[in-house]
Amino acid sequence: MTTTEGLLELVVGPVAHGGHCVARHEGRVVFVRHALPGERVLAEVTEGGPRDRFWRADAVAVLTPSPDRVVPPCPFAGPGRCGGCDWQHAAPAAQRRLKADVVAEQLRRLAGIEVDVEVEAVPGPGVDAGTGLGWRTRVQLAVDAGGRAGFRRHRSHDVQVVDDCLIATDGVRALGLTHRRWPGAVAVEGVVPATGDDRLVVLTPSRPGRRPRLPDLPEGTSVAVAAAPGTTERVRGRTWVTEQVPLPTGPRSFRVTGSGFWQVHPGAAAVLVDAVHEALRPRPGEHALDLYAGAGLFAAALAGAVGPDGAVLAVEGDARAVADARRNLHDLPQVVVRQGRVDARLGGAGQADVVVLDPPRTGARRQVVEAVAALRPRAVAYVACDPAALARDLAYFGDAGYRLAGLRALDLFPHTHHVECVAHLVPAA
Repeated sequence: MTTTEGLLELVVGPVAHGGHCVARHEGRVVFVRHALPGERVLAEVTEGGPRDRFWRADAVAVLTPSPDRVVPPCPFAGPGRCGGCDWQHAAPAAQRRLKADVVAEQLRRLAGIEVDVEVEAVPGPGVDAGTGLGWRTRVQLAVDAGGRAGFRRHRSHDVQVVDDCLIATDGVRALGLTHRRWPGAVAVEGVVPATGDDRLVVLTPSRPGRRPRLPDLPEGTSVAVAAAPGTTERVRGRTWVTEQVPLPTGPRSFRVTGSGFWQVHPGAAAVLVDAVHEALRPRPGEHALDLYAGAGLFAAALAGAVGPDGAVLAVEGDARAVADARRNLHDLPQVVVRQGRVDARLGGAGQADVVVLDPPRTGARRQVVEAVAALRPRAVAYVACDPAALARDLAYFGDAGYRLAGLRALDLFPHTHHVECVAHLVPAA
């Protein structure tokens, strides 16, 4: 019912993809943030009108709390504030159960796949597994008109200025990005790998060609400017950082330029390599494909497994990432790195015994899935950061003659709704 204060009194139903739960008001679906399944809340509608099929709302008061509810550790979490975290009001173990429910529901609804899902907590250097804090090695902040740094509010361009980010690592927090002014910038990113001494700040100027004024930064901090999409200009120090990863063949270093893609959780690279290796079990002499290869993480691991008599083809569209991958893999003659769209490069891929693909959040889509399946690899590892895109593409794989043989779900983004999955696919017959 609607209260006299204009709020909705709702009984909250199951979790939904995107960091909210589902409730109903007079037959209309209401997607409620800052609530948990089973709670009774007062909610303020944030989007929707009388003719809309559904509304969005924030729970602004909890009348009957869930036993999984906790006090958010960050004072900037909550209705109308920072949009970066979705589940700070839930205990970390409960967050993982909610994410497992989302993955299972998406697979069931979009791919017709019934599977039990358990989301694994992931350890890493400096990570507080009990609280889910201190894990983000790369943090990008928006900058408001006054030069102050913060995060966008949920579904808004407004900047919530903050004085700290508790999910960031100690190294990123030590940069003090939220305590400094950034005139002439629209964004500032801090990158501090969990191992080594690299520290990099990347600024995005408010106007092309203008270099923002720099505040004082800790000694030894490199600074770069994202001058244009895909380009990074040096201001001082390096434009890249070094990431150290323990691969099955031993530790290996990877250079990652500027704001280039790299997993932000310090334990992510190692656990993802382990999950991909577990799924593919690459053998000496085999031919492997690494699609959406980024800086070459999986290509390096595959090269060590297939050995000098095998072959690895890595395909990546971003020129900056390709340059990093070629440098990172230059000592592995069995690896060839090609730049270009994956769908365009797959036509000449030739033989493939095993394939790993790690597409962006939108997924690989039908054309790529069908091209991979046409190569008839004996095993495919699909790394996905969006359960809906994964489920859609698994349905395409099913149409192309492949079935899901296993799934690992990893909590690489505690306190957010994001979850990383590694799906193992094999020929259906």
